[in-house]
Amino acid sequence: MAASGASSTIKILSIYSQELDHPTTTTPSSLLFRSCTARKPLFFTSAKTFSIYPLVLQCSSVSDNGRFSKSLVAAALATEAEVEEEAVEQQETDGGGVAVVTKPKKGKAALPLKRDRTRSKRFLEIQKLRENKMDYDLKTAISLLKQSASTKFVETAEAHFRLNIDPKYNDQQLRATVNLPKGTGQTVKVAVLTQGEKFDEAKNAGADLVGGEDLIAQIKGGFMDFDKLIATPDMMPKVASLGKILGPRGLMPNPKAGTVTTNIPQAIEEFKKGKVEYRADKTGIVHLPFGKVDFSEEDLVINFIAAVKSVEANKPSGAKGVYWKSAHICSSMGPSIRLNVRDMLDYKPSSTA
Repeated sequence: MAASGASSTIKILSIYSQELDHPTTTTPSSLLFRSCTARKPLFFTSAKTFSIYPLVLQCSSVSDNGRFSKSLVAAALATEAEVEEEAVEQQETDGGGVAVVTKPKKGKAALPLKRDRTRSKRFLEIQKLRENKMDYDLKTAISLLKQSASTKFVETAEAHFRLNIDPKYNDQQLRATVNLPKGTGQTVKVAVLTQGEKFDEAKNAGADLVGGEDLIAQIKGGFMDFDKLIATPDMMPKVASLGKILGPRGLMPNPKAGTVTTNIPQAIEEFKKGKVEYRADKTGIVHLPFGKVDFSEEDLVINFIAAVKSVEANKPSGAKGVYWKSAHICSSMGPSIRLNVRDMLDYKPSSTA
């Protein structure tokens, strides 16, 4: 109707004129819907309500005093105002948009935490053993750690310490070693790079691999069948060419880690018995294994306390304020257990109490 350029006419019978106090009017009246803008169509608002504002209602045959035309225009505008108010109220009730009915989520998709939706059923079950944001004392935490190890292999007990340091500064870097009294529970394969008389000394001390330039050539060719690489100081200029290969794997010999030394037998013995190297990552967190879950609780506690004392003793000189931010322990495939830091630092094993 409104899309056409010509005006449209609606005939109204005289009976309507009579109802509007015009009993003498016998000719039918007509209404013209004339668009204010040429060829401008009717439109719907965002709330899907019909609007007549672009249109002007005119009466082609009216009574003497024009009351018929005025009454019809007023009634049309009042009706549209009511429709728009109802549309606004409905839109506010619906939150400004169309309500979408969704099916309730089931299974892992219904879990509140996004990270839990990718966890295995085994993990979701064992993490119920501990409260998520609760600080545990050391003995209780070690007990929960052993209970949470439910895989078919023997998991490693891990400690994770968040420290108040920024390793991008030289005086806040942390790299050291710790001798775990009860061992790591792992068989460590040690390789030694040396030459001359130290060659036979390393073999007699129990080294798994001993070599010089020939071993360096094998490593360059991709040979990595060892857990620790120890070198004597006179071999370091030749070992420097292995930096890109050994560095990313944490196997590059370093004096701070005790892997560059002249006392080869002592170094081999310490690493065989359970000497562990650790360092703070770029976020200031230290990740450190301190045994296996099949260790007794007492042995795990002793190893853990030794690790804590080592981290405390090697505190960087640039560290300021509170050194320990948080501490967690976990098994290799289990959830983390948060420790009470103050209780951890003040803990004394029963054997030495």
